[in-house]
Amino acid sequence: MTAPRRPARHFLAPRSLTWATSGLLALAALVWAFWPEPVTVDLARVTRAPMEVTVSAEGVTRVRDRYEVTAPLAGTVLRAPVAVGDAVRAGETVVAQIQPLEPAFLDARARAGAEAAVAEAQAALALARARLAQARADLEQAESDYARNEALAALGRVSQHLLEEATTTRAVARSALEAAQSSVDLQQATLARTQAALLGPGEDGAGSACCIEIRAPTSGAVLELANESARPVQAGDVLMTLGDLGDLEIELDLLSSDAVRVVSGASAHVERWGGPETLAARVRQIEPAAFTKVSALGIEEQRVHLKLDLLTPPEARPGLGDQYRVYVRVVIWQAPAVLQVPIGALFRDGAGWAVFVVENGRARLRAVTIGHQTDLTAEITGGLAEGAQVIAFPGARIAEGSRVTAAPGG
Repeated sequence: MTAPRRPARHFLAPRSLTWATSGLLALAALVWAFWPEPVTVDLARVTRAPMEVTVSAEGVTRVRDRYEVTAPLAGTVLRAPVAVGDAVRAGETVVAQIQPLEPAFLDARARAGAEAAVAEAQAALALARARLAQARADLEQAESDYARNEALAALGRVSQHLLEEATTTRAVARSALEAAQSSVDLQQATLARTQAALLGPGEDGAGSACCIEIRAPTSGAVLELANESARPVQAGDVLMTLGDLGDLEIELDLLSSDAVRVVSGASAHVERWGGPETLAARVRQIEPAAFTKVSALGIEEQRVHLKLDLLTPPEARPGLGDQYRVYVRVVIWQAPAVLQVPIGALFRDGAGWAVFVVENGRARLRAVTIGHQTDLTAEITGGLAEGAQVIAFPGARIAEGSRVTAAPGG
């Protein structure tokens, strides 16, 4: 009887087992090498916080009320007793002094005529004085005749008619003396006037009167001096400008498309003025008419002037003066609690906006709707909840389902 045959057994040789193990390890290494690593990303959180939407422009500070000091008459203004920046007090500080103009030089014909007028006035004065002496003599004679006739009339030796004639003659003589004295005064004034016409520059009595003093019309500081040196001026010439540096306003111009969104009374923030703090301002006036301005790129723009009141007190803005350049952000919309996301997390997805939300270590595409925007954040009106984490500035390596990891400190 023949025994049954057992099935053959096959055993791997030690060398074959080694090659198989090496192959599996190599395959695992390849898988590990080409397996996608998580993308390091910056994360941002959807938060609810105050939000302001502003329009920005550069502006210039101005003293609200500027006072121009002008010459009240023609003359020579002396060297300015004040300098730019000096403080002045209304009604007390002398800011300018004006003396009469020096007379002009006379040519030969004008001098000859003026000398002839002086000679004429001297002759007329001599004649008037002779007539005055004659009037005095006539009056003395009339007084004597009146006294004699009055004594004789008292004795009855002359008629009453002769006494009346003597009285009339005395009155006429007195009037003639007064007229002669007035004529002398008149001729003396005429002589002085004709002599004054001969005065030239630098002569005694020529422009020597001094001075008309002009005092500050308001308290503040000297903002501008037309000229600090002595010089001739005409009536109405501007001598200097005064103003109160504690009462500043800001002027700026906005594009007309931005200006229509600004309302009178809107708040504003003043930055880059040189100090560490942001200053507060308020829109006071929006001009109703725009003007054309050519930009640095040669483009014609329609712009609108705005005037703002500076609300920060002077002690909180030391050094800020007239016509200083500042940067102004005018608030056109604000809310105390707005759901918002950094603007860098948003990107276009078709016709709408989207973000990548991080859920369980993977990026998930999420369509969102946005409202107001600032330079840094955007209002979320739909698609996200407060506290969600989104990827800031997603790159081309981020797609739906991509594994991500937060950057250190992100």
